[in-house]
Amino acid sequence: MKSSLSLVISREFLQRVTRKSFIITTILMPVLMLGLMMLPALIMSVSTPSEKRIAVIDRSGSVVPHLQSTQEIKLCPFGADTNLDTLKADDSFYGILVLGENFVESPSELQFLTHEAASISVETALSSQLSSIIENIRLQSYGIADLRQIIDSIHADVYVTSERIGEEQSASSMMSYGLGIGMTFILYMFLLIYGQMVMTGIIEEKNNRVLEIVVSSVKPSSLMLGKIIGIGLVATVQVLIWAVLICGASMWLMPWVSASMAGADAQMLAVVGMLGNVNYILSLFIWLLLFLIGGFLFYSAIFAAIGSAVDNVQDASQLTSVVVVPIVLGLVMAMTVVADPNSTMALWLSYIPFTSPMVMLARIPFGIPVWQILTSLVTLYLSTMLMVWLAAKIYRVGIFMYGKKPTVKDLIRWARYK
Repeated sequence: MKSSLSLVISREFLQRVTRKSFIITTILMPVLMLGLMMLPALIMSVSTPSEKRIAVIDRSGSVVPHLQSTQEIKLCPFGADTNLDTLKADDSFYGILVLGENFVESPSELQFLTHEAASISVETALSSQLSSIIENIRLQSYGIADLRQIIDSIHADVYVTSERIGEEQSASSMMSYGLGIGMTFILYMFLLIYGQMVMTGIIEEKNNRVLEIVVSSVKPSSLMLGKIIGIGLVATVQVLIWAVLICGASMWLMPWVSASMAGADAQMLAVVGMLGNVNYILSLFIWLLLFLIGGFLFYSAIFAAIGSAVDNVQDASQLTSVVVVPIVLGLVMAMTVVADPNSTMALWLSYIPFTSPMVMLARIPFGIPVWQILTSLVTLYLSTMLMVWLAAKIYRVGIFMYGKKPTVKDLIRWARYK
């Protein structure tokens, strides 16, 4: 016969994992994330920008001969003595570019007037073209033949990729940054979504008086643990499915991508090499699962205690800030420490249980020592055991409290009851 704890776990798990919404989001989420990354490039490739006519008044007299129209911008030169008010009244022009007499020596002598809202792409294109023209004019003033060609021939682009001593796999710091932030956002999303799912589930059952019946045959602590573990298993299954899909893509897709990029630069090859290393991707998912389980148990215990202490979601909003603020703080700190994952601040934040899941996940792709990861995990799980114990004491009192909006002091007093 199954124990009461296993019955609660199976009920919470099966009730949610069999929903169509879970199946759809689990399968479509990786596809959606990939589509969101590719959508801007796809839109830019198929879109045809409308041509914008820009009137140019070059009072320096040295820039207009070098200006060139593009697919998006058509430059229409006018004389230096052209009446500016006349051009302002002509709505057929998107904008008016006015260059001062000393524009080459002082590029700040520039005025760009538009009839419509400013366009970043137009401003960027004009800035790039004008900067190049000024550089060429200034180079020609030195009187050295082919000076531009000489400068171009000595120009070099250097991309630094690191390789840990004793390891053959080169690494890209930008790719490590992206992976770390990506895993942190996944954990952040799961902690909030599934943690609040625990809280709202308890509130609904409390309002329906279901808990009063259930606790007659199940201990309050077992009921709370069953809810937390059951919902936590839903999150775990979702991450495992994503791991299988992404590792499969890394195994079958990335070798083809790597072969087609044989002539790419070292930085891009390092990125493709990291994504094509199935063992590396799998190790990241293992760490993600371990910190997801520890972080979820830690925070969901607090969510469960809050859910048991209130009668509705509105009353819970004030108390949930106690949980949401540390989670958001962990995300913000994770985005900060990735600039220097070996700093003292990053090290200490990796050991504080309120921030360690997010901060440590952001640091792992950079190849930090394993002993730091294990120390963070041990600290997190020990803190989780303490938090679950405290939450269970609040839960056993809170589920029988109705009609009163508790404060943080009330929760502390309930936790001290023997």
